[in-house]
Amino acid sequence: EELGDVLMQVVFHADIEKDAGRFTMDDVCDGVVKKLLFRHPHVFGDGRAETADTVPASWDELKRQEKGQKTTADALDAVARSLPGLWRAEKIQKKAADAGFDWRDVSGALDKLDEETGELRQAVETGGDVAGELGDVLFAAVKVGRFCGIDPEDAIAGTCEKFIRRFRVMEQEAARQGRALRDMTLEEMTALWNGAKERS
Repeated sequence: EELGDVLMQVVFHADIEKDAGRFTMDDVCDGVVKKLLFRHPHVFGDGRAETADTVPASWDELKRQEKGQKTTADALDAVARSLPGLWRAEKIQKKAADAGFDWRDVSGALDKLDEETGELRQAVETGGDVAGELGDVLFAAVKVGRFCGIDPEDAIAGTCEKFIRRFRVMEQEAARQGRALRDMTLEEMTALWNGAKERS
């Protein structure tokens, strides 16, 4: 059923474009076939893939050729700006890593995160480029996640839900004491927060 919905969208949009005189469903199918043939020379042509591990690298290289990307920087620049920032950062980092620009292991990424956090603190304290340094911290954190196999958007979404859950517990505990959070000191709220962390 869901595949049918996807197919309906393809047919629907192709029909709109046909009416506008831009392309037809035949053009769509022809484009897909040409793409598959071009990107799989080891299957449909004279190319060779020594192992299955070499296929993705070959695919990426052929994709760059197809899109007229002459350098890795061109490929980085082509990562869609419409993506959520953390996903875009992850894709950019992966392409840079494919070109060999990456830490050997997660310890290098963690050291970089520490360095960027220190620079953020300095920027805050001295009135420096806080936005730029915060961006560097987020970019470095994404790299740590990439080494650990963690999707950054999933990670931040999970943290948001955890924060809401703990805040709810904190608010409920304040209500149980007959108080509103806005009337409590930061120290009192922190004590409730720490209790909420232990329970959730």
